[in-house]
Order: sequence, then structure tokens, then C-alpha cells
Amino acid sequence: MGNSYAGQLQATRFEEVLHNSIEASLRSNTIIPRPVFSQLYLETEQPLAHDGRTENDDEDDEEGSESNSPPIPYQMKPPPEGCCTTDGFCQAGRDLRLSSLASDSLDVAPGFMLVGIKSPSLPETLLVCAVDRRFLPDERGRNALLGFSGNCMGCGEKGFRYFTEFSNHINLKLSSQPKKQKHLRYHLYRNNQGVLIKGATISWRGHDGRMRHIGSILTEGQVTTEEQPPNLATHTPGSYTVGSHVDPAGLPQIADLPQSLPNGNHAVPSITQPPPNQSGPGRTSVTGIHANAGPPKKRHKGWSPESSASIVSESTLKTLPSSSAVSSAVTNGSRPEPAALLGSSQCSSTPLSSPAPSVTVPNQLLHTCRLQPVIFKGHGPLPQLTGNVSEVLVSSLLQSCYLSSQALPRVYQHYGPSPIQPLSTEMQILLTIYYLVQLGPDQVPLIEDLEQIFMRSWRESHLSEIRQYQQPQTPATQGRHYAIETPSTLPGLPQHLCLPHQSQQPVTSSQLPWLAQLAASSCGEAVVVLGEHIRSLAQGLQQTFTRLMEGQLENTNYVVLIVTAPGQETQSCVVVTGKHQCRALAEGMFSPSEGLKEINHQLSTGVAQELIHFCNSLGQGLTDCLPFCLHDHIECSPVHSVFNVFIFRVSLSDGDMDSILDSATAESSEPSPVFSSQESPEERNLKSTHSSKDSQSPKERASSPKETCSEYSVEWREVRPIQLAVARKLLSHVCAIADSSTQNLDLGSFDRVSFLILVPPSEVTFQQTVLHLRSSGVLQDLGNLDQESVSQREAEHYVVKMDQSAQARIDSLIQEAHSNTYTLYILVHDHAHWDISSASYSSSDSGLGLVDQLLNSRQVRDAPNILILHVTSFPFTLQTQYTRISPYNEIHWPSAFSNDVDLYHEKTRYFGVSELLESTRSGSSLPLMRHDSSFESMASALEERFPKLHSVVIRTTVLIQHYCVALMAASGRIGGSHSLHKHTSVETLEIVQALLTAAQQCPAHHGHMVLLRIPSLALAAWAHRRLSRVRRQLGLEESFEIILGNPNQALIIGQIFTDQIKTWLQIQDSNWIPHTYLELESLPCILILSGAEPLGESLPRSLKYCDLRVISCSYLHRTTLEQELGLAAYLVRQESQPPHNPGPGSDLLESDAEKLSSTDNEEEEGQENDDSPLSSSQQPQSCPDSGALDAQSSTVPNAQKGSVDAVQSSSQSQPPFQSQLSSQSFPHPQPVPHLQTQTQVQTHPQAQPTSQLHPQPQIQSQTQPSSQTLPQPQSLSQVQAPNPQTQPLPTSQSCRQHSKSTSSGSLSPRSSSPHLSCSWARGVSRPPSVLLPRALYDIITASDSSGLPRCTSFLPHMSVAWASSFRPLLSKMMTCTEQSLYYRQWTVPHSYHMDSSNRTEGRSDNFHPRRLLLSGPPQVGKTGAYLHFLGILSRMLIRLMEVDIYDEEDINYSAQAEGVQYHSLNATWPNPDIMRTMPFDYTIHDPKYDDISAVYSPGYRPSAEGNAVRQEDVYLRRRTSRIKLSKYAAYNTYHHCEQCHQYLGFNPRYQMYESTLHAFTFTHLLLGEEIQLYFIIPKSKEHYFSFSQPGGQLESMRLPLISDWSPDSIKSPIFTPTTGRHEHGLFNLYHAMDGASHLHILVIKEYEMAVYKKYWPNHIMLVLPTIFNGAGIGAAHFLIKELSYHNLELERSRRLEGGGPAGDVWPFVILADDSCVMFNAVDLDAPTGPTEHAVSLKQVLQHMEACPDLAQFGLCGIRKWSSRGLTAGNRQREPFSRGHLHDFLLLNVDQSQNIQYDQNRFTCHDVDYTLRLHSAGMLVCRFNSFSVMKKQIAIGGYRTFIIKTKMTDVPTSVGPSQYVCAPDSKHLFLATPAQLLLEKYLHHTSQKLFPLSTKNYTHPVLSVDCYFNLGPEVTVCFASSRPHSVNISTTGMLFSGLLLCFTDSFVTAGFLKKFTFLKGATLCVISADRSSLRQTVSRLELEEEWRFRLSDEFQTANAKEDRPLFFLTGKHI
Repeated sequence: MGNSYAGQLQATRFEEVLHNSIEASLRSNTIIPRPVFSQLYLETEQPLAHDGRTENDDEDDEEGSESNSPPIPYQMKPPPEGCCTTDGFCQAGRDLRLSSLASDSLDVAPGFMLVGIKSPSLPETLLVCAVDRRFLPDERGRNALLGFSGNCMGCGEKGFRYFTEFSNHINLKLSSQPKKQKHLRYHLYRNNQGVLIKGATISWRGHDGRMRHIGSILTEGQVTTEEQPPNLATHTPGSYTVGSHVDPAGLPQIADLPQSLPNGNHAVPSITQPPPNQSGPGRTSVTGIHANAGPPKKRHKGWSPESSASIVSESTLKTLPSSSAVSSAVTNGSRPEPAALLGSSQCSSTPLSSPAPSVTVPNQLLHTCRLQPVIFKGHGPLPQLTGNVSEVLVSSLLQSCYLSSQALPRVYQHYGPSPIQPLSTEMQILLTIYYLVQLGPDQVPLIEDLEQIFMRSWRESHLSEIRQYQQPQTPATQGRHYAIETPSTLPGLPQHLCLPHQSQQPVTSSQLPWLAQLAASSCGEAVVVLGEHIRSLAQGLQQTFTRLMEGQLENTNYVVLIVTAPGQETQSCVVVTGKHQCRALAEGMFSPSEGLKEINHQLSTGVAQELIHFCNSLGQGLTDCLPFCLHDHIECSPVHSVFNVFIFRVSLSDGDMDSILDSATAESSEPSPVFSSQESPEERNLKSTHSSKDSQSPKERASSPKETCSEYSVEWREVRPIQLAVARKLLSHVCAIADSSTQNLDLGSFDRVSFLILVPPSEVTFQQTVLHLRSSGVLQDLGNLDQESVSQREAEHYVVKMDQSAQARIDSLIQEAHSNTYTLYILVHDHAHWDISSASYSSSDSGLGLVDQLLNSRQVRDAPNILILHVTSFPFTLQTQYTRISPYNEIHWPSAFSNDVDLYHEKTRYFGVSELLESTRSGSSLPLMRHDSSFESMASALEERFPKLHSVVIRTTVLIQHYCVALMAASGRIGGSHSLHKHTSVETLEIVQALLTAAQQCPAHHGHMVLLRIPSLALAAWAHRRLSRVRRQLGLEESFEIILGNPNQALIIGQIFTDQIKTWLQIQDSNWIPHTYLELESLPCILILSGAEPLGESLPRSLKYCDLRVISCSYLHRTTLEQELGLAAYLVRQESQPPHNPGPGSDLLESDAEKLSSTDNEEEEGQENDDSPLSSSQQPQSCPDSGALDAQSSTVPNAQKGSVDAVQSSSQSQPPFQSQLSSQSFPHPQPVPHLQTQTQVQTHPQAQPTSQLHPQPQIQSQTQPSSQTLPQPQSLSQVQAPNPQTQPLPTSQSCRQHSKSTSSGSLSPRSSSPHLSCSWARGVSRPPSVLLPRALYDIITASDSSGLPRCTSFLPHMSVAWASSFRPLLSKMMTCTEQSLYYRQWTVPHSYHMDSSNRTEGRSDNFHPRRLLLSGPPQVGKTGAYLHFLGILSRMLIRLMEVDIYDEEDINYSAQAEGVQYHSLNATWPNPDIMRTMPFDYTIHDPKYDDISAVYSPGYRPSAEGNAVRQEDVYLRRRTSRIKLSKYAAYNTYHHCEQCHQYLGFNPRYQMYESTLHAFTFTHLLLGEEIQLYFIIPKSKEHYFSFSQPGGQLESMRLPLISDWSPDSIKSPIFTPTTGRHEHGLFNLYHAMDGASHLHILVIKEYEMAVYKKYWPNHIMLVLPTIFNGAGIGAAHFLIKELSYHNLELERSRRLEGGGPAGDVWPFVILADDSCVMFNAVDLDAPTGPTEHAVSLKQVLQHMEACPDLAQFGLCGIRKWSSRGLTAGNRQREPFSRGHLHDFLLLNVDQSQNIQYDQNRFTCHDVDYTLRLHSAGMLVCRFNSFSVMKKQIAIGGYRTFIIKTKMTDVPTSVGPSQYVCAPDSKHLFLATPAQLLLEKYLHHTSQKLFPLSTKNYTHPVLSVDCYFNLGPEVTVCFASSRPHSVNISTTGMLFSGLLLCFTDSFVTAGFLKKFTFLKGATLCVISADRSSLRQTVSRLELEEEWRFRLSDEFQTANAKEDRPLFFLTGKHI
């Protein structure tokens, strides 16, 4: 019936759990019972029965499948005919809406109650009905009968017994089965005014199915701990997903193991193995035993709440960071509010509530309690605070979280009416309390975690509805918009816990206080709830302050105030009273800049002096109290006894550190001047050096020629293959912008590149960029500078720091860009995440907002020649909903995980944050990233002692104290230095020892760098002074340098060390000083890097330790964390392997390395997959080369890491340089214990004195037989051999050697090999070690449910906010592009973000079209990549501005120079009379014809060697020159500058040009039929034509008169035949014509009409007839000429009809090749002699057209350009000449009307036509003062013909001999035109055809009326048969052959008898068919003198339908 409700007749789960929890707490022998909510809501699942069902499945069956299976489609019964179906009305038509019935008097039957029904179609109102109260639950959600009984309050109909029937009656219109639990939602009652209003929610016991408990699943064989501490801290999240992956049983998928978390108690780690069949997401892992799922039966007397089976892993030992709370403080834009102003500014959730009373903050609160309480506003208004309000902080963080969780259901409003409701106030408070209970004593609440808990709880309670809404999503939608899912496990909650369903246990306001008390009771005093005895928040706050002052909250971290009253809304707030939590929250409420100001204030006012003095007193040694501190810390949560320890003093011999230093200085042989602790950095350079007598100074060492290191190399100048690949990707994106149709970037219009690199205001970063720029060669590419001439000053001109001086530099660039429109300016914004502040929200003195002011200005944005490239390691700061960068303009560095890097053959492998994290999980060595437990303990103790000091001040002071003590201990100059070890940490001692010993192991004294990151400038300066003083007093001034890295100052290095670097780098310049950290390669130094954040400084490869222990933990943003970790990013040499026989300092022996992966599956996997660059033997060892530390045992799982670190650290408290062994060294060899004895190892044994170390067992993996290296110098036992056996201890002399231990306990001999002795050379193959604060370490090493590090889910940057808390987590499988889309969808910029104004522009996508984003991890090489990009972009622009021009010298010039000068050199035009006296030059000089037959002329003799025979594709390899395009060049389709837009018809502002197709028909006698051509004429070009009427029949093409002249027009129509070059043909003549109007017609083949029209929409096109689709260039020229003559006649007729003279029409046309790119003119007046310069085609044509006697010439042309054309021969000096013309012709169609082009020709048609034109008596003139440059175009053209067979379209290798065959023979036919086969055959086989003609110039082949190419070895003599033709004299000549082709009637037998032939000469007669062939032989009487055979008849290899040509050969008798 849809009304099932199981629960009213049996004990509820809640009562059972509550009862058992109370009983357990009474029986438990501990004071902390298990939280009731852990059992109720976060319980494990019931064990599976044999049939797979749980014990509660019967209850689930009663409730139906609503939440356990997909929703069942429901079809409501159709309403009766004629009834009302309006929403809000019943079927009788009566109104049921509450808004309508509120004031009406309603008749309610006895026993019935008014109930509000939620209608899906009316979400804004309720429907009123009456329901029998017996079928409704009470306020506890119980005692409701099954079924339904209701009455309609509209029409009054009664007796509805089924809710389905009732829902039909009231028109609910449901899509699913009606259930009363879902729709009967609210009680209704009348208020004081008698109005019916909505009341309390009806407490159904879970309308959405049963509770689903997420169980912990244990695999078989797992060990359980004896107890489970109740306070649960952070976890390693699992990977089950709540959402779309839910199995039919309703269980969320579980993929990872559960882990319980100790709460500071003594925990025993156990080895855990992953389950053998571990499931991935989407599958339920059911193998193994379920954990104890609930409270025991009463017979289990000994059960305690801690006995749940679980496993302890190392990650569970880690707590959330001490200050992890406050990432949301900046996230939500909240700032600490002045407590005094809170009363008036708070929003109240009860609109009519009276003003709350004020609360007085007691005086001396901070002094008395040593803390500053933080009040989190919750529900309701906070009372006004008065009195000592400065010592209380108020945060609205929690309130914002509550509000955002209430707003969650709005996400679903676009789906229509929804039953989804937000979390109730009571549930929010309970979940908050439960979350606080779970936090450990050192954890701080993280609002993001609480937000995810709310999300998860809400989602669980509405799972079925959410699944229903998500189902319609298509896969494509889910790919782009991420599916809305919440993390499967929540940060702060163990993964075996699950959250409650909101509606299963509805909590009423009356139940809330005691439920809250019950929840908080499980953690003792850590969380106190005040709720039952307070009537207002003011009363609760007053009580809290009173208890604080009285010391009653000493062990309490949180006080939760709850105020409930009948009829009023619940109010709440949380007061944080834990010292650690208050400090962390308070420090996190301020911005980073405000925090630094506070630190500076504390230092300047002297507040920190007491701390410094306290730390300086070694007598109060912090470390002496450490074991007791830790003991107290373990036994009782709060560290309250720490201060008691400080009253004890150790022996007086320790004394004050300064006095010890002074005494050490006094005892030394050198004088000890008294130094001030405030010595400036410069003073150290002036001090006299004090070194030991037996050591050389660095200067002496460096100058010694013997002491060199062969392994030293500097690699920052190298460009790696991956950088080249990224540069090319950048270039391709720029080209994509240019090629797009948006016209936003016209690369073709730029002739050069200029750039400006913007860097943060760091002097080192500035100099570093200048260094890269100078060494990159980019400036040489751009400015043609020599390498030596690029000075520092020139390079600095291209780099600018983003400070106030940048304004003028960028303004000047904008002005340059405005004036130099042909220059492309690239603005490179490096480190782009640094300043993203809005200029309108930033003050001028802050230095922020400058990027927004300059780069986002309108001048930069609108300049078409400025392109902006943002470069950053953290692109998510710019990827918001309002970003200016298109996702298509993002370039991501190739990821190491996607195998992209392998494509580039990299010699290095990047080691970044991911690899650092991997090293913490690999287990094969000491992790590269770790924390320092002893340092953390000391810092925590001091933080409690000095509550007013900022934690960074305290931590910095402790750290510098550790370094000072470590220097004293390691120097060996302090007597009894072993007693100093307890005043520093093992990690610090290791760092200092490595620093001091590394340089001693290298002959050139190369060493390591140690980086100290101290953000505060003041603290960094103090640390520098302190360390410098200690170094000086210890006499170590020449051992290592101490550098203060201030971003505002240049680098300062001592002169001694500068000389050393100059020697290493081989720098001769005496004034050179290092400017960057990169130049400090291999210098032993401590670099103190200061500044609020790193500003892009790159660090050298000699960086060995990256000490980040004092960075702030308060600002948990992804950018902040990752850029700090990015300091340790490193490029590891991939080919580097450990030496085979390691010498001193080797970290890992090869014999050990071979055994490393013998049994450890994880390591084998890592080696096979090569996920880590340092797998197996390359695993990074974080130990120094001197041997201060070594790798831990391999195969130690994460669960043991804490213990392993501790035990190992404990064995390392003695330095390698100590002069004598400590008395606590092992006197006897130590046996190796079995692994099981490890369980008694304490968690922090490093705190114990060394005398207690010898009972400590060494941790060695049970399954690992290999011997691992342990450090020798620590006086511990050698590493055990495979079989545990005792080994002798090394002597003290052995210990002083800095060698590692070897396998089997034997010491390796010291090697003299240079590459083994340099610790720097060994170090470059290993990344640096990173030391982090414990809080950050825990966060970074924790993973979320997706497997990503926890920090990746943090807010990207403080300037952005999450768009919704209802967002998924990042996925581990996301690519960089998908991450970008994620942040673009889910983040919005704050108002002070520079992109926040981008949403107001009015467009949906406000992407800037010329903005690119390059992202890559820190220090990966982005600078080199973008510098190389600038270089190749410049080269590409130059390449775009250059073309390959054929540059070939004219051929076949006679050696004898003619002395006759016909025209004067400065003649302007040719004289026809003089031209007739000039002999015609029959010789062909065009170099493209160097492989054709020479034309015989009497005066020419070929050279002896002749021309080389070329191959068919030789034109692709002809000689070319790269020439820069002039401004008069012709362009192809890729050029589209602004001036060309209208010319090309591509301007997007105008409509695409429309064209019309016009047919044009004329008759030609030669073809014997009508020719129909088509013109495609754009509308804009119709004025060039005449039509019968507008839009009517095309009549003719208009021609000007001869007398017409205009300076801006060309008279001759230009015809360009083209094929296959629609993209590459040079048809854009706009610039070539210099803007002159001209008529340009493309002559194209019919099948190419569409593609040419697409690319050239504004060009006129002449489409050849279909029959010419396979024709050659001869057909195109033939039709052009015939059409032009026909058009000339039509124009003359039109002129006559108009009354004008017919003969005045302009008769010339231009035939231009489609590769003519530029034109030149000879300048005879140049001072250096005749030179050529570029001119426009307009100038060339206007000059030729202006020739007064032009009409007397039949054909004119110009010379082809050659770089040596003016000096090639005597002919070139003649300004005009007669000869062959090619490529660019001015044809007189009137004079040449009777001489046609041969329409059948494919090759040499121009030679043939010129010879026939000359023989007809026409004047041919070449203007030698002009030349044409032809571009090499390898695509298309009329010379590109493929010989292929008819059988297949695949080109086959067919030889020339197969081009012809015997008639009627079975031969392979070819699909090639017959004429082409004939021409090719004659070209290649003429030696066989005309054997007597080969190399016989004096006996040429006579060719009548045509010219054919018979190959370069045969000479052809042309003779015309036309009467009155001009022929050469052939008297006395003997011809070696005769060629007759298509002879006409002019060729007669008598004509042939004029010529004499050699005996045996060859005859070749060509005809169209066999019959005409025989007729020709008969007509010309050839058989009289020539002998023919049947076998001498041939045909081209064409099928009959292809009309083959036939030819007959014969021999002369």
C-alpha cells in the first residue's frame, strides 16, 4: 500500500544502542566510554549470513525498496472524466492550499489532526488534509499504525483508506509510488491570531529506508590491537563512493581497510597487508571477517567499547595540523570581528527576538588562563560582549558552514519540485559535537571537514532522490560537468565510520541537550556541553568564562552551548578553550601579511627577548624534559605538566650557550674578539678568518691546480628535449589563434617579435631570469646580436620587476606597440599566481594589484599586437568561473604519470611534490619528506610557556637554537660536546654534519646547500646574525657560507666564496659576483630564504636539505602548501646509478640494492612500473654523504613508520666528528631481535638519553633477508647479515671515517676514484630531503577518498572561494585539462581578485583572445621553455615573412659575348624598329627547362658537357633562396591582414560575399563546336561585366579604351590558370597591386570549383568545360586567349552600338602563373652599380601598358629573377630582348588572333607558342629591367601528373617504355591522357627513337609547325609551314630526323622536299587515329624516301574509349 512502517512494535535501534552504551560505560575500567554516536551512526555492518542477507534484512523488506534499488516508475491512475486536475485543488475543484485555508474555519473530525502535505508541483506551499492521529507517529517517531485514514478538507469527502487513493484525489501527480512518510510532512496548528500555520515536522522514523551502516571489513589473518582508544583523529580515507555506485543491498561500496586511531595513548603497531582481493570503487569487498558490529549481549561481562577490531597504521597516528582549522577563515572571507561590535551586527534567526543581554569578559583572562578563547557563532544571535573584549576572538566560520549546509537543496531546484530538505538545526549541532569529540588533543577543527560531514549526512538521507535526479544525465554531460558526489570518507573521521540519516532519527529540540551531553560524555572533559541548565547563550558564555578563570576547563578543548526553549528556535555556539586550538585558530584568523606584521611587532617591541634568553640558557635544556613531556603527553591528553619540568636544571657544566662559545673561543689558539649578537651581514666579510692550522683557505684550495673535481658540471644553460616540446606546443597554440576565424591575431602582418618578461619583485628572480635570457640565445634570434655583445644591461631591458617601476616600462611598451603595428609584443607574466589582486581593492603602497592595473588595462587588452603569456606552477589561481583565459589556450607541462615524458628522451626526471609523497609511502628507505618529533615537542612546550608570542617566533627561535647547538657539537671544538646532543634534534644534527663534511670529501671542496625557510624578514635577519656569530666563534667562517635570502636585496656572498665559485665556473672577470642561487652550485652554505612566499627563485642542484619546519601551518591553501614544497623540486639524472664499489659516503651498496626487492611486493611494483625515478637501487637516500643518517630498513609498512623513525633517530645522536666515542657506546655486539619483539618499542625513544639506547631493538623486516645499511659513526651495531648473528663494533678510528657500513659488516675501503670522492657528484642524483612541521606533514601525507593528497582538496588560493559546498572532490584520474575545468566550474573569485570584474562585461565567455596560460610544476624548466618559444616564434615570423624563391642562373648562354648594343641602357620602352633588327634568340634560357631539347639556331653552340639529365621530380629540389617578403608581395589564403579583409571577403563584420554563376557560350572553328564556360562573379565585382539587364544574361567582360588611363587602375585583365592550389596559390594581389583596382580572374577546372569558391569567395572565377578536367596548361591558355579575343570582338561591337570607335578597345590580357610572388625593377643609378629593388605589380604593369608602341608587339614579358641575373651575361645588359617568354605574359589578343595555343599540350606549351608566334612575324619583347620572383610551391600545379594504370587508382611504377604499345595488342592500359603519355615517351626515349640525333647538334631533328621535347641530348629545329613565315635558313643542313604532328593542309610533299636528311634518319608521324595516319603518309608521299615496317606503328597505352594517339616511325632511304 506504500504505507509500510516497521518500527512501532519493537525496540528501536536507538534505544538498544543507548542502553548498551550506558552499560558499557559503567562496566568499563577506563574513564572514557565509547561515543554513543559511534555505535548509533558510525557502526559497522552486521555480519553477512550464509545467504548474503543481514539480520535486519527483514525490516528492510517491510519498508520496500525505496532506498535499496532504483526508483520504480510509477504511473498514477488517470483521473475521472470532467474532474479538476489543477495543482493545489482536489478533484472536486476545492482549494486545498494552506495559504487559502489559513483563515477559514475547518471542521476536523474527532481523532483527526490537520497535516500539511508537500506537493511536488507546489514547493512553495502546503496542502491541508486531516489524518487519523493513530496513523501518525508521536514526537519520538514511534507508535504509528500501518495504513492510512484521511479526509479531504476541500470538498469534505471522508473515509480515504489508502494513501494512493487519497493522493489521486488531491492531485499530487507523483512520479513514484505514493508513501505517506514522504508526503505527510508537517503538523498544522493555529497561532494566537487564529491563523493556521506550519508547525513541527512529523517525525517519521526514516522515510528514506533503513539506516545503512558502513562496516569495517577485516581480511583474514589480520591482527587486532588490544584496545581502541576512543578519541579518533585523522584517518587514511577509503575509496568507497556514496552516490551512483550503490549495490542492490544498499551498502555503499567499500574498497579500503578500516583503521582505528589512537588518541595519544600507547599504541602498538602491527603489520598490515592489503587484502588479496581488494576491490576498486564500485565493487563491494566482502572477503574476510566483519569487525565486531555492535554492543555485546549481557553475558559479555568483559566487553569494553575499545575492543572493536581494527588496525593501527602510521597514517592514523597523524593528527590534523595544529592550525588546520583556519583555511576557511580566509576562504569565506571572514575576519576576526571586534567583540564589542558584535551585538549590533549579528543576524538573528528569530526575527521577533528581543535583544540578547550582554556578557562581560573577565579581566586578566589571557594572563590567568594562558589562552585567548575563540567563540564560533552558531545558530541564533550572539550576545554582545563587553569588558575585556580584546582577549576574546569571535569567528563566523561555523555559522557560515551551517548556512551553506542549509542552502544545499537549492542545487536541485532546477529539477522541479523536490522532497529534499536541508539538515535540521538539531542534527547540525549533534554532528558538530560528534566531530569535535573525534578530534585528538592536538587537532584543530577544520571547517572543510565539518562541511563535508554535513554534506555526507544530508546526502545519505536523500540518497534515492539524488540518484533519481542524477540518472537522466548523459555520459557526455557527466564528462564535462562533474557528477555531484561527496567524498566517500570524511577528513577527521575514520573510514569505518558512517554518518546518520537525518530522518531516521529525527532529533527534537527537547531531546537535543541530553543527546549532546551523551555524545560528549565519551571523551571525558575534552568537550563540555552546556545545555540543560542554561536559558540563554549569554548565561552559558558567562558560565564558561567563570569556569575558565577558576581553572575548571584546564582539560577542556571545546565548550558547546545549546539553548532550547519550547516554541523558540534552537540557539548554539562553540567556545574553543584548548590552548593549542586557540592559538592555531587565532593565528589563522589573520591574513599572511597581518601575521607577518604581528611577528615584526613582537620582535621590534622586545616581547621575544625573554624567549631568546630562555632558549639560550642550555641549563634549562628543553630536551632534558622531553621524555617526561612525552610521558605526560601520552598518559594524559593535555600537556599540563610541561612547565613543571622547566624548573629543573641540569648540571652546571652545561651553562649558558654564549658562555660556552666564549670559552671555546678563548681556549683556541687564535685571539677571540668579542662580537655582538647583532652583527650585520656585511660585517662578516671584514672579519679576519680563523681556520685550523692544517687546512687551506677556500681561496688556496680553489687556486690549487691539483685539487680539481672531474665530476663538476653546471647544467642550467642546457635546453632539454621536453622544453623544446613545450615551446612547440606554445607555438602551435599561437598559430591556432591566428588560424581561427575570429581574426584576433594576424601573424602574417608581423615581421618581428619583441617581448617583456614580468617577474615578482625579487632581485634574485630578476637576475635569474636575466641569466637564463642571456644564455638562451633568444636576443640573438631577435636582434641579430653576437653572443658576446649581449651585455647584462641589454638583457635587463627585457625583464622588469613588478614593483612601482614597472608602470613606466609597460606604458612605454604600450606606446611602442601602438606605433609599431608590424611588431608582435609578447608580455610574459612569470610566476603569475603571485599578484592576482584587484587594482581597485589594493592600496598603492602594498605593491599588489599592479598586474591587474597593467595587464588587464584596456590599452593592453585591445592592442591587436600584444599577446599575454601567463606562466605559473599553480594555474588554479586563474581558473575560476570568471577567468580571462580560454581553456583552449592552456598549455600544460607533460605529466610524468601519462608516459608523455618518455616521448622526449629526457636525460633527467622531475622529482616534485608527488614523488616526495611517494617516498613517504614506498617503505624502501628513509622518506625524503619527514617531520622532527623532538623539535615539535620542544616547540609545543614553549608555545604553552609563552602564550602571547606568535608560534612562528617560537619555532624559529627553537630551530636556530638547534642549529647553533648542532654546530657546536659537530665542530668538535667544544669540550665534552656529546652532552650538547640532547639540546638539539637528531635531524638538525644530521644536517649540520652533512654540511661540514661534504666539502672535505671532494678535492675541489664541493659541498651542499641547506635551505632554511623563514618567511618573516625580521626573523630571518635575526637568524642570520645568530648563526653567523656562532660560526665565527667556532672558527668555521671558511667552511661554509651563511646567506640571507631577502627578496628585496641582491645576493651578498663573501669574497672568499665568490673566488671559489669563479674558479669552479672558470670566470675570468674580476668584478663578477653571483647574482642568483643557481650560481651557488656546490657551494657549502646555509641559505635563509625569507619572504611571505617564494617568488620563483630556482635553487641549485647541490640543495641537500630543505628545512621548512617553521613555515606557518595557518593558511591551508593548495597554492601556499605546494609552492613551499616546490622549493625541494628537483631534476634527477635518469641514467645515474650508484657506483659499483662505493667509497666513503655512499648511501647504498649495490649488493644491498640487489636484495632490496626480493620479497617486497610494493617495491617490485614500483620497479616494474617505474613510477618513482628512484626505484630499487636509485631510491633516494635522505642521509648525508658523510653518513650522519642512513636508510631505514626496507619493507617497513606505514604502520611502523613512526616507530621506525623513532628507533632509528635514537641511534643517531652521536656525531661523526666527535673526537672520542661516548661512554654510552655498546661495549658488546648486539644480537638482532626478532620482529615480534618490536611491539615493546616506545613511540618516541629518541627522547631518551643515549645511555638508555642499548636495549632498543633494531627494526628489521621479518621477510627481508637483505642487510641494510646503518650509519657507522653513531657507534651502533653494524647492519645484520641475513642470518642474525653478532658482529664486532668498529673502532673509534673506523668511526671517524665518513664511510657507510657495508654488507655483512665489512668496511669498504676508501676509494681514490674522483667520482666516488665528490659528495656533490653523488648528491645530484638524489633529491633533497624535506623537513616539515608535524601538522603539515600529517595533512600532506594524508589522502582523500580519491587517493589524492589531502592538500589538493583545499581551497586553491585565498583570493578565490568555492562556488558551492556541494562539489565533488578532485579525482586522481583527472588530467590537467580536467582539473582546469573542475576549478573553472567550482571556484569563483573574491571581489579582491583581479578576475572578479570580468563577469560584468556582458558576454557569457569573457575570454581574452590573446591570452595563454603555461602551467608546470615548480622548477621543472618553464623559463627555458618559454624563452625557447620566443625564439622559435621569432624565427617563425621571419619564416612567414620569407619565401623560398627559385634562384637559378639562366642557362645556355654562348661563351662569345656579342658586342652590339641595340638599346641604350636607360631606354624606357622598346623601339619596334630596333626590335625587328634584333635577332630572335631561339635558345631557351629558363633554368626550369634545362632538361628539354635545345632549339637549333645557327649562331649557338652548346657547351661541351651539356646539361645534366634531371629526374621527373627535379623541380622540388631546384636551387632556391630565402627572401623576405616585401610590402608588395602576393599572398596565399593564409594571409589575412586587416587591409585584405574586404578584398578577400572574409571580414566577419560584413556578410559573406554572394556570387552568381553565369554561363558564357561562344563558337570556335578549331574545336568545331560551341564552347560553354561558366563565370563565378561576386556581387562586388559585377561592375566589370555587362549584362543584358541587371541580373540577366552575361554579355561580355568590360574592357577599357587604349586612351584610358588612371593612376589607380590596371587596364589589362589578369588571368591565372591554377589547379590543386586553392590554399597555396598566390591569388591575393591586394598588396602587389598597391591597392590599385584590377580585374583578376582565376581559371579553374570544373571539379575544383567548390573548393576554390570556398577559399576565395571574393574572386572572379572562370570555370573550364568538363572535357578539360584532365587537360593540361595548354588547354587553359588556349581558352583564355580565345575567350579574350571573342570578348574583344563583343566589346568592339558594344562600343560601336554606343557610338564609340571600335578599334580603341584595349586588346591586351595578362597570363600570370599562380606562383608569382614579387616583382623587381633594376635601378641603374645606384652608386654601387645596377641593383634591383622591390616594386609593385601595379608599377610594372602601368609601365608596360604605357609603352607608346605596345600595340605593335604580339607578346611581352619580363625576366625571371636570379641573384646573379644582372651579371650573368652580355644579354642581361640589354634592356629589351627577343626570345622565349615564360610565367608572366602580356598578350596582344588582337595581333595574335590566328596563332592559338595548342589545347592538347601538357609540357613546353610556352616554348611551342613563342616559336610559332615569332615565325608568324609577331614581335616578342622581354622587358629586362623588370624581373619576377617565383615562389617554390611543392603542392599542386600543372606539372603534377601521376601516371597510373586503369586497373587501380594506386600509383604504380610504370616505366616510359610502357607508355606506348603496338596497336591491337594486349597491354597494360594507363589512366593518363594520351597526349601526356606521348610527350613523356618522346622526352624519355628519344635516344632510341632518333639514334642519329643524340648529341648531334649540327644535325637536329626537323619539327614542322610544333615543338616537342625530345630530351636534352636531342636538338630540335623548328620550321613553320605557313606562307610568309619567318624560318631560319636550312640551306646545306642535314637533318637526323623528321617529326610531323597533326599536320594540316599547309604541310605538303613539296614543302618537305626542301629539307635534306641523313641516311638512316628517323621519321615520326603522329596522328589522332590509324586512318588519318595512313592518309598523311599517302598525302605527303612519304613512302618515296622513307621505309616503313608493320612493327613501326605504335599507339599510346590508352584504352579505345580514351582515344589513344597513334604514330608511325620509319627510316630514311
